[in-house]
Amino acid sequence: MRFDPTRYMYPSRRTIVYASRGMVATTQPAAAQAGVEAMRRGGNAIDAAVAAAAALTVTEPVSNGIGGDAFAIVWSGGRLYGLNASGWAPALTDAEKLRAKYGRKMPQYGWDTVTVPGAPSAWAALSSRFGRLPFSEVLEPAVRCAREGFPVSVNAAILWKRRMDAMKKELRGEEFSDIFDTFTCGGKYPGAGDIWRSELQARTLEKIAASGAEAFYRGELAEIIDTFSRRTGGTMRAADLAAYEPEWTEPISVNYNGYDIWEIPPNGQGITALMALKILRHFRLGERESVRSYHLQIEAVKLAFAEALAEVADMRFMRKSVSELLSDDLAARQAARIDEKRAGLFTPEPERAGGTVYLATADAEGNMVSMIQSNYIAFGSGICVPGTGISLHGRGGNFSLEEGHPNCAAPRKKPYHTIIPGFITKNGAAVGPFGVMGAFMQPQGHLQVITNMTDFGLNPQEALDAPRFQWLSGRKTALEQGVPGHIVRGLAEMGHDIRLDADSISYGRGQIIVRTESGALAGATEPRADGYVAVF
Repeated sequence: MRFDPTRYMYPSRRTIVYASRGMVATTQPAAAQAGVEAMRRGGNAIDAAVAAAAALTVTEPVSNGIGGDAFAIVWSGGRLYGLNASGWAPALTDAEKLRAKYGRKMPQYGWDTVTVPGAPSAWAALSSRFGRLPFSEVLEPAVRCAREGFPVSVNAAILWKRRMDAMKKELRGEEFSDIFDTFTCGGKYPGAGDIWRSELQARTLEKIAASGAEAFYRGELAEIIDTFSRRTGGTMRAADLAAYEPEWTEPISVNYNGYDIWEIPPNGQGITALMALKILRHFRLGERESVRSYHLQIEAVKLAFAEALAEVADMRFMRKSVSELLSDDLAARQAARIDEKRAGLFTPEPERAGGTVYLATADAEGNMVSMIQSNYIAFGSGICVPGTGISLHGRGGNFSLEEGHPNCAAPRKKPYHTIIPGFITKNGAAVGPFGVMGAFMQPQGHLQVITNMTDFGLNPQEALDAPRFQWLSGRKTALEQGVPGHIVRGLAEMGHDIRLDADSISYGRGQIIVRTESGALAGATEPRADGYVAVF
């Protein structure tokens, strides 16, 4: 990928970082350093990704955790591999009972939102298939970080307090008591720069490391989860954990401006970004800072979401195939629906909140990893398993309760999933991993990063720095601070219901690594996060 690293259209305090032997880019410095430590010990980019991912559950527990899900795209040996480590609903899941209990919409918190956590299985699967170091050694930095402590970063502290405050207002009952005991110090949240330790997480990570994650799915930790679930009214059982395995899958792609953009297939929403890009292929965007460019991207996103939220689910239950959703015919019909002068109104509509981390790694041998982990919302379901430091994610909250919908809750079914790692290739060669986390902002962030780099010629850091839009629902679209005034006015005149949003965290937090034509690694990280690029 050609770009000018010296030109910055969107200045920030960050600049592109270069390396030749190895690189890790993610939201937390300590996690990035854990990845580099793995490479210094003789590991490769996959070892680095697993080390960083495990460390992120400690350093940013508000956004991901040991009890969360994960997806990864790996470039190794000249080809791509996809890993879907999202979990399924318990065998006791009953949509009729859920409808009787909640009506038409799944709750945000509680046992009914808990699906089997996939993150530990992802670490073990990646390490076993591609890693070079012993699994127990790869997780050592995460264990050390939990036991010895680390200084909490600025944005993590902000999110920690914001989401704990929200949970305290809503959560009642025995099942929720441990989340506050585990992630506060006598009810006090850690502030920026405060040293945070978690002996519970350290012990749990040691058990996962020593057993190759077997303790989590078929051992001591699984039994503890089962016991707590039974005692507090949950449907999760040890059998649900024992039967679960992560799924190796073939990534899916579309070609855009000569680059192949890759995502994990459903149940993830990466296909939403691909559908939007296929729609945009029917237009020439022109200048980035134009009303027309923003309008076309917003409309493409809305149309892609309308299709995805109606059709995307666990692939075993989908009515339309991936090939149908990415067909030239559908893209052409969707593009024809766009009025270049007026905002359209398309349904259904997404939610907004989320909690996710993304990481990218690369090494001198050519290996690269794009990986994402999530609790979904806040600290997840609000349920933390006593004595373990495991906050269970609430990904089941993304199920539909509409009878006949492909994403309707059902036993051993995976829900529509928001977290999506991305990857770019060109002419069969790796360009590099990229990602933008943040619930339903993610496909929108992917689209904007790709158009920024391939339509508008921005370098990776500029592509992340540039102000973003975020479609919310209907004709409502939020614009980040920094979007020029003439675009704000122009979009409003076209019928967009514009919201000006100064909270940059909600616009996603991304990382990019690309391999330059000279063979160097170039890394970029978000100004909206406590991002860090560590090099080896």
